[in-house]
Amino acid sequence: GVADRIEIRIGPAADTLRELPQRELFDFAFIDADKTGYPDYYEQVLARTRPGGLIMVDNVLAAGRVLADGEDFDDFTRDSIGAIRRVNELITGDERVETVMLGVADGVMLARKR
Repeated sequence: GVADRIEIRIGPAADTLRELPQRELFDFAFIDADKTGYPDYYEQVLARTRPGGLIMVDNVLAAGRVLADGEDFDDFTRDSIGAIRRVNELITGDERVETVMLGVADGVMLARKR
């Protein structure tokens, strides 16, 4: 009964988000895409989230690798973990949201827009 309210868009997430109107559209957003894009996805989604809306970011603990020194990481993993660290710092320091991190599986960050 909701098919008329669902629009499927296929393409790079950052491009897709930028194509959306610059107004508050979302009550809920779930970010689980290429990790290097997380900081950009967060900013794009937050700008389009209504006050009181919830943003959920997946894999924010990355099986504990966000706490590792990264010496044994390949370049892809190092870049991904670095982006996850940046988005964690961005969200937890962001006064536009209230946050909580859940240590479930690879970690989930919840950010409620003020």
